[in-house]
This record gives sequence, C-alpha cells and structure tokens, in this order.
Amino acid sequence: MFYQYNHLGSPDYLKIEQNSNFSFPPHLHQCYEVIAILEGEMRVTVDGKSFLLKERDALLIFPNQIHSLESECSRHILCIFTPRLVQAYHTKVVDQIPESNKFRPDPYLLGALDGLEGASSIEKKGILYSLCGQFDKGARYEPKPTDRRSLLYQIFAFVEEKYGEDCSLAALSRELGYDYSYLSRFFKRIVGISFNTYVNHYRLSHACYLMENSTASIVQCAYESGYTSLRSFNRNFKEQFGVTPAKYRRDHKNR
Repeated sequence: MFYQYNHLGSPDYLKIEQNSNFSFPPHLHQCYEVIAILEGEMRVTVDGKSFLLKERDALLIFPNQIHSLESECSRHILCIFTPRLVQAYHTKVVDQIPESNKFRPDPYLLGALDGLEGASSIEKKGILYSLCGQFDKGARYEPKPTDRRSLLYQIFAFVEEKYGEDCSLAALSRELGYDYSYLSRFFKRIVGISFNTYVNHYRLSHACYLMENSTASIVQCAYESGYTSLRSFNRNFKEQFGVTPAKYRRDHKNR
C-alpha cells in the first residue's frame, strides 16, 4: 500500500482519464475518486470490501480509503478531485464513510465527466455535486471507526481536526502516545513526505478555499488555516503556487 501525495496541494485539483484493461495496487490519497465502467467489468477493493463493477456501474471512493483496481477486459473513466470542489457535501460526510461505495450514475453525468477537465469552475462543481448528490440519495453511512485499522488513519484524522490550531508533530505525539521520532519516520516512510509538509499542504489548500469562497481578509484566511505568522503564510503560499495570496485571489475573481 502507498500514499499518492502528488494529489496534494491544489485546492481545485481535478484529474480525468480514460483507460482500458487497467489494474492498480492498493493505495490511498486525500481526494475523492469516481471510477465508472464504460465497457466490460472491473473488480475494485475499497477498505477490504470487494466490488465487481459492470457497464455503467460506478464507485465513489472517499478520501483516505485504501483501494485497488483489477481488470483484464474493461474500459473505464476515472475522475479524481479535491474535497474543496464539493465542500458542502464533504462537510456533511467528513466524519463518515459509506457502507457501500457502489452506485449507478445517470448516463448524462458519465458523458459530462469526459469533458470536465476543460470546463469552467462552475461547470466542474455542478457536475461533481450532481454525482455526489446521486450517490448520496442511495447511500447509507457509518461513523469512521476510531482506530481505522492503522496508525496512518489516526494521523490523518488528527490533521483534519487540528489543522487550524497546534498541529505539530509534538502535539500529535502527545495525542496518540507515540514517540515523536517514530511518528516522523513512520509518516515519511508511508506517505513519502514529512508530516510538516503534509500539514502545510493541507493548510494552504484550506486557505485557498477561504479566499475563493469568502470575503475574509487574507490575514483572516491565514489565521483560520492555522498560520500564526503572515510572513510564513506568504512565503509558503508563493513556494507552493508560484504567486502571492493577493494575486491568487485577484486571478480567481477574474476567472
């Protein structure tokens, strides 16, 4: 099992691809993922549950659910997108997971997915919210297990809850009762980046969402995302996105 950290960092990350006869080993990431079968069949395993998908079947995989794909004869469309693109839905289900990830979306939504990458921001959100809405109609949810079977899930849950306050490795060590150095090595080995880098990506993504969807000042956005220093926020933001927070907000409004 490995963590796909290349999906980190962008508040509007969206990837669409079609593929045939595709298999992929167990992995997880912080995005939602829709897998829809266009032809043939594919077996997908999500958190230990196995699903056989046939034509027009789909799965909605939640952030940080371990999943793998296996197929010898199929054609599918895959969409990976950040929770920030469906923030209202994500807020509703953030402490839950579905009992079953399988659903059957309307054909027009499957067609709309194919051209989604080149669509406007409003069109993207409209299609993704429609997909989540169709899934939600038939879904039954259960609370996320407190242990989540592994230390990694406990770390993710800690960041989701504490990113706006003391989200340091030392605080994590106190919360979970693990040695500081052990947690640092464990996270870097599994995820591929340091714990501090992961927290920084998470905070920057949240700050971007606030700048796009609120009238809060940049200082407020930085503070609510866990930054206590505006200088550090500006420096980290520019390193990650190549522009200052002020320019990012202006460019978003112009779009």
